[in-house]
Amino acid sequence: MTGTGLSIAVQGLTLRHAMGEPVLQHATLAVTSGSICAVLGKSGTGKSTLLAALGGRLAPTAGRILLGGTLLDRASRRRLQPLIGMSYQDHRLVLQATVLDNVVAGLAPHLPWWRLATGRIPEELLARAAELLERLGLDAQLHHRRTDNLSGGQAQRVGVARALIARPQLLLADEPVANLDPQTARDVLSLIVEETSKNGATVVCALHQPDLAAAFADRVLRLDGGAVMDELPKPRRSAA
Repeated sequence: MTGTGLSIAVQGLTLRHAMGEPVLQHATLAVTSGSICAVLGKSGTGKSTLLAALGGRLAPTAGRILLGGTLLDRASRRRLQPLIGMSYQDHRLVLQATVLDNVVAGLAPHLPWWRLATGRIPEELLARAAELLERLGLDAQLHHRRTDNLSGGQAQRVGVARALIARPQLLLADEPVANLDPQTARDVLSLIVEETSKNGATVVCALHQPDLAAAFADRVLRLDGGAVMDELPKPRRSAA
């Protein structure tokens, strides 16, 4: 569950909606290992689509994606996906399960199936899950609450903890602070930077706040007209 960050090379990537309308057209992108890249763009410009493709959940209509120099395709997807953590804009939590169980589910690719099925999770991993939650502002009284009883902002932070728990080599964060107040948003992004820097993970984060992108990312990109363009070549990153 540790390692160095995965580099990203996107070459001529085209993705289309089911009705045939292109979302991304011949997009090209290179992200160096261990860097933090923010992606800006209006709704519908393809931010979520790009992250889904990088995570292997959408197959390109054309072009290719290389992660750590390995072509992402049907053959390599199963090997690469355990190295990727993903937080979703719509959370994708198991609503009938507890907060803690949802975070621990992020360890599924790294644990024997019977541990998850029986709830026999090593104590050190349960402690890490609890620590992440508390650092995200979700205290112990919430850990055993079902996630269908959470607010949108609370659910969003549970999804971030789930994405981070296995110390991924690539973190894909789709609007991870969209439902949070400004200070909590900064706190969550600070935690993401701190946690991923420990093992040199690469981060691609879709955001709609340019100020946060400039403050926390090494590089800021913009999606427009299906293409990927540099917005700010050398933004300053802050951990505050």
